[in-house]
Amino acid sequence: MSSLEKYLEFIKNLPADVKLVAVSKTKTEEEIMQVYGAGQRLFGENKVQELVPKYEALPKDIEWHLVGHLQTNKVKYIAPFIGFIHSVDSLKLLKTINKEAQKNDRVIKCLLQFHIAEEDTKFGLSLEEAEEILNSEAFKQFENIEVCGVMGMATFTEDMEVARREFRGLKTLFELLKKKFFASQPKFKEISMGMSDDYRVAIEEGSTMIRVGSAIFGSR
Repeated sequence: MSSLEKYLEFIKNLPADVKLVAVSKTKTEEEIMQVYGAGQRLFGENKVQELVPKYEALPKDIEWHLVGHLQTNKVKYIAPFIGFIHSVDSLKLLKTINKEAQKNDRVIKCLLQFHIAEEDTKFGLSLEEAEEILNSEAFKQFENIEVCGVMGMATFTEDMEVARREFRGLKTLFELLKKKFFASQPKFKEISMGMSDDYRVAIEEGSTMIRVGSAIFGSR
């Protein structure tokens, strides 16, 4: 099946209230344009150095999402155009995003990345770290970022009950933060969880945004 056929098959079964971020890392502009031609407008990339040339070459109504780990020194390259940054895992990174967004007269949407996997992934906040950020005076001063929800990656496993438990934990974290810090902010509504292997379970557990690459574009 071509990327286009896979995409059309995929979206047939996607609930209307779940956003699909088509993760196009390592994929050519031609492959992206096939899926774009079928109506897809949200695309995700892991690396800034791959994202920038694609942004420059492809249609400007694409909303680009940075879904991989982001270093502070790379923020300036995407600040002029990025639609969503999924992988915010420190106050330092938030400060840099706010500063670069201000320079570009923009408000950049962000998600707080939590470490929910049982395996030792390097990135992601604990609840304590997130609360420390959200309680900080620095956070209260930010005017050019909008925290819209949370993101997490489940353990890479064939055991979907492990993934389910981790996704359920992220939903609980989302609800806790919503109640404590964002009760009056309707834009805090996104739970970015679920990839090609586990998105069905993620949706069952409350995902509002899935990040899917190989199920649409084929393996890399």
